[in-house]
Amino acid sequence: MQLLTTESTGDGRAIEHGGVIFAIAIAGANVVRDVREAITNTLGGRMSRYEELVERTVDRALTSLADKARVAGYDGVLAVRLSHPVITEGAVEVLATGTGFRYRM
Repeated sequence: MQLLTTESTGDGRAIEHGGVIFAIAIAGANVVRDVREAITNTLGGRMSRYEELVERTVDRALTSLADKARVAGYDGVLAVRLSHPVITEGAVEVLATGTGFRYRM
């Protein structure tokens, strides 16, 4: 299991820093969901369908980040950051970045 952390020092063990690792996950909201959420937005209330969509997309981005780190031979990723640039209306994009690292033997 890859260590993903927002800290830049890891878990206290000696490490060697590697390169930048990134992963992108994009999910589209369907038209029916958009209409329901637009009504909720107008009337007020929790937009739970969009929350679930964003949650799944973040999870996919982090899973992909960990997988890329493993394939690159890293033990994990430090200084993990998430951003959500807008690619198009009706879609969710999550960009996960960080620095790969290896534990020193």
